[in-house]
Parts: sequence; C-alpha cells; structure tokens
Amino acid sequence: MKKTIFNQRSCFRFRRLSRKRYALFAVVGREVLIGTLSVATLTHAKAEGISVDVEQAGDMQQRKELSLGEVVVTGSRAPLTQAEAAKIVSVITRDDIHRAAAESVNDVLKMATGVDVRQRGGFGVQTDISINGGTFDQIAVLLNGVNISNPQTGHLSADFPVSLDDIERIEIIEGAASRIYGASAFRGAINIVTSHSAPAQGGGTAVHGTVNVEGGSYGTFGGGACGSLVGDRFASTLSAGYRQSDGGTDNSYFRQSRAFYQGSVSLGSSQSLSFQLGMSTKRYGANTFYSAAYPDQYESNARIFASATLNCQLSAFNLKVTPYWNRNLDHFQLVRGSAFGENFHRNDVLGASFNVSADWALGRTSLGSEIRREKIVSTNLGVPMAEEDYIEVARHDGVYYNKRCARTDFNMFLEHNVLLKRFTASMGVVANRNTGYNDAFRLYPGIDLSYRPIDGMKLTASWNMGFRMPTFTDLFYKSPTLQGNVGLKPEKTQSLRLSARYAWSDFSVQLTGFYDWGTDMIDWVMYAADDTYHSANFSLDNRGCEVNVEYSKEWGRIRLGYAYIDQERKDDVQIFKSNYAMEYLRHKFVCTIDHRIVSALTAQWSFRWQQRMGSYVVYEDNKPTGISRPYHPYGLIDLKLQWVKPRYELALTMNNLTSYRYHDHGNVLQPGFWLMAGAKVRF
Repeated sequence: MKKTIFNQRSCFRFRRLSRKRYALFAVVGREVLIGTLSVATLTHAKAEGISVDVEQAGDMQQRKELSLGEVVVTGSRAPLTQAEAAKIVSVITRDDIHRAAAESVNDVLKMATGVDVRQRGGFGVQTDISINGGTFDQIAVLLNGVNISNPQTGHLSADFPVSLDDIERIEIIEGAASRIYGASAFRGAINIVTSHSAPAQGGGTAVHGTVNVEGGSYGTFGGGACGSLVGDRFASTLSAGYRQSDGGTDNSYFRQSRAFYQGSVSLGSSQSLSFQLGMSTKRYGANTFYSAAYPDQYESNARIFASATLNCQLSAFNLKVTPYWNRNLDHFQLVRGSAFGENFHRNDVLGASFNVSADWALGRTSLGSEIRREKIVSTNLGVPMAEEDYIEVARHDGVYYNKRCARTDFNMFLEHNVLLKRFTASMGVVANRNTGYNDAFRLYPGIDLSYRPIDGMKLTASWNMGFRMPTFTDLFYKSPTLQGNVGLKPEKTQSLRLSARYAWSDFSVQLTGFYDWGTDMIDWVMYAADDTYHSANFSLDNRGCEVNVEYSKEWGRIRLGYAYIDQERKDDVQIFKSNYAMEYLRHKFVCTIDHRIVSALTAQWSFRWQQRMGSYVVYEDNKPTGISRPYHPYGLIDLKLQWVKPRYELALTMNNLTSYRYHDHGNVLQPGFWLMAGAKVRF
C-alpha cells in the first residue's frame, strides 16, 4: 500500500491537527500526508515538520499532537521519506530545547546519550564535543547543513553564532559519515537547523518578533531579540544577543555577542534561493584551560560565516548548489597581558558543494562534489613567510603574522538507494584528494541497510569508512607545554553499527551497538610525567552500546538513556598520559522528566551521571607534582520551571542543584550551583 511521494506532486500538509469533528472537511478532495518524526537526517528534514507552538507547550497532549507533520528524511545524499531512510539519526526537537535546563547548545547536547560534552567554562564558552568515544576534532559541525568546522582546532568548532531561541532542531548522526559530509565527519556529525519561515506566496506580509532578558548567579546577565518579516515571495529573520558573567571559578569571566541573519526567496514554482550570515565574538578568562601551570590564561575568538543555497527541481532531477565562507580569529595569551606564549591566528575556509539526485527504474541515485580551501596565517601555525609578506594583526600594533599554511580538500560523491516496501539499501562512495597530504585520490565506501518487518519496528545495519586530516594545531602548534608534529598521517576508521527500534502507543525503545576500528588516530600525549604534550599517531578501537527509552502520556514524558564504551589501544609505545583520545566516557546515564505542575506552569528535571576514563596531573604552586588522579564519576541534577502564555513566558533554571564540584577536563574545577531567571515577550 505504501507509495513514494515525489516532490513535484501537489499535496496538502497538516501544520496543526485539531480534535474538532469538522476538521476532515478541510481536506476533502486533496491528497493528505501525515507523519511522525522519530528520526531525521542532516540535510533533507523540513523544519516545519517538527516545530512546536510554545504558546501551547503547557499542555502535554497538545504538544504531542503538534509534533505531527509531513517530513522528508534521509540517511544519505538523496532525500528519502522517514520510512525509507536506512540510517537512524537522533533529533533534539525545538520543544526539547525549549524545555531543557540549558543556557547554550552545548548544554542541550549533554543530554544526548551518545555525545560527550567536556566543558571548560559556563554557558559553552569553550566546549569539546565528541561522539561515541571520539575526540572533538573527529566530528563535522554544520549549520543548516553547511560545514562550519574549524580547521585550526576542534576546540573552536562549537562556537555557534545562534542562540537556543533560533534553533528548530539539532540532528546528531553517529558513526563515520565521510561518504556524506567528507573528511570532518570522521566519527559523526552535529547539524544545527534554525527556525525560518518560508515565503508566503500570496499570503501577504507578516511581522513577528521576540525580546528576552536574563540574569543570575556570578553577575551573569544578558538579553536578545529576534524579528522576522515574511512576504509574498521572500522571508527574512534577524536575531542578535549579548551575555556576560564573572564566571563560577577564578579567571572564568566571559563576554559574548552574536548576530544571525537568514533569508529565502522563491524564484518560481520549482526554484528557491536561501542564504545565511552569522557573526559571534567571545572574550574570556581561560583559567587553566590548556595548562595548570598557567592559571591566568586569556583568549578571545571571533567568527564570520556566510552561505547561499540554490535549490532547483527539474523534472525528475533535484539540484542543490551551496557556496560558503567561514573566517575565524583567535587571540590567546598564556599569561594575560604578556607576550610570553601569545598567539594570533586567522583561518579562512572557502568552499562550494554541488549535489543532484534523480529517481529512475532501479531506485534513487545521487552524485555530487565539494571543494574546500582551508588556509591560516598565524604567529605559531604553519611555515615561515618572507618578511615582505607579513600581515598586520588588526588592533594589535607591532605584532605580525609570520607563518601560513594552506590546503585544498576535494570530494566526489556517488550513491544509489534501492527502495522497496519494507527494505532500503543505501550504498555510496566518496573519492577524496587533499593537497595537504598527497595528490592521490583515496576511496571511502559505505553501505546502510534498513528492514521494517512490522509497523513500528525498524532494524538497521551500517558499515562505513571514515577519514580525517590533522588540524593545523595537530601539525604545527608549539608552546612551553605542547609540541605539534608535521609528520602526522590522516586518521582512518571502519565503523560498524547495528540498531533496533520499536515504538508502540506511548512507548519506544532503541538499542544500538557499534565497533570502530581506528588506524593512525591522533592524540596529544605525555611520554613521561615531566614531559610536554606531543601530537602522535597510534591505533585505537572503540566499541560500545546504547539504549534509549521514552514513555509519554498526557501528564508528561520520561526519557532514559545509557551508553557504555570500551577502548583498546594497539601499539607498544608507552605513554604517561593521554590528553584527549583515551579520556572517554566509560559510562553515561541520562534521565529527563517533563511534567505540568498547574495551569501554564511546567517543569523539567534532568539527571546526568557519568564516569570518565583517564586522569589529571596534580599541581601545587602551579608546578606538576608527578602525581595523577583518576577522574571521579559524578551525577548532576538540573531543574527548569516555566510559565508559558501566548504573549510571554517566564523561566527559572537551576543547574547543579546539589552544588557538586567536579573535574571534567584536567585541573579545571567546574562551578557549583548556578541560578538563572529569564523572561521573553512575543509580538
């Protein structure tokens, strides 16, 4: 009975379902598409399909009904329906984000079972995000499907120019995804999808907006505003915000600002043009971020990001072209106010991607390419420049960039999807060439399979190969505590994943197992207690499992998740300490409970318990003692209370209710209880 719905066919989409008996008369004589979103993918899920009207968010039953929508999803480079998709991708919806006891994107990701978030400061000032025991450099970070990963270092990749209010959903794909997103998707990808209205096409002009303010512990305060203008054939959204804090620990203050614009224009019945522009700045005390021997570190970052996307539907062909540009500025001082250990970096990424997909008798085929030029000028990273080529650092007289490095990454993608009633096979390969390694093309294939034996059940299996080029920091960085390695090889992996999901009535459960075989993996290691950190290659296998359970009723919802990971290092070189790759989460357990208290007042309780492998070196008087201590397991409880009305809402967020102090990265002691209160007005 199932039949594929092609894009060129007209249909009536439900944006909201009603319990009224006369509701079905609205669709008499029309084709109706209704679906529920349990999984989605990174490029083809439609934002309107899972949006939630926060004005009604206090009613759990209404919230559940509003999650219905017609959604096209895919686990490949070609669009597939949710039932056809061969790969399962976790989705954090707008409603999840709205209800979470979170102040940043990074806080939201902490509750994703397979994601490890190592935070060095509050509000995501600097955060390392990894998936399934990998490192922060091994994931692709995307904004509306456009890669914004930082080639200098993954420490700065999670610097998002958007606020939580801008976000429609967050999509998380686990496992090697290089055949879909290229080199940076070594261990998976995280895609931030922002809220944006489509052109009205005959519906007139409408204006919407919000204003919010917040304040709380440690001198924290901030605010933001967002406005949208939707016309006959265009739509525009602009948001901006600012936040500052004294920080919860010594030398952890920060000042953050951001702005984000998104627009779209309808060029006809089958063509559209969309574009986005984002900017963000951060200045913060870096405490002991990179070395406990220097507690007065300082860093500032700035990002400018722009992209445009042309979508065309030409008969049976779907064409998508996206040029993009990303600039990152980084200023670091090992000792604040001193030239000792001071670095300036400016990296630019200029790229373009092309993708075309088509349906034919044997299934759906997609092919495309992406070219990405990465370059950096720096006081530390790269090879020396001639003196006449030096570049002045803006607003820092007398300091010059004297090193540079550049490389071009070129990918060609080919994929075919076999679509049957209860079975999908997605097979593909990427051919990659990077001028920073050699001139040869290397092939990385993959296959994803899904089988749906009965309604509500989905079984998936996937095998994919992944690769990653070393960052500029891995290759060149040199300081009193770190030593890069220009001889590093690219990382390579083979990733196997098996998953089973079953949903019925108000209950769903998903089990996932994985095994990743890693060769030439990159980590920063100490070979002796008094040594500096060196970047080096080694072999490392990751294996583990996840279980996620959800139960929802009219009164609320309960979610439980548990992840277990084990590693096996396969070389004979003895090391004293790993700084990243082997400091993974052995155990992680998360639990969230949403419920209504009374009228428009709701609550979400969040509990996270985790045990990290590895250890940190004990320092006394800013000097290493040679003693290392293991990371202790810890559990944190967060609570968010919300009063939501059509025109306004009030929120009270309490993080770390027990005020437990813990170490999550090196000697950086995390703050205790943190209270925030906020208000939002809609117009």
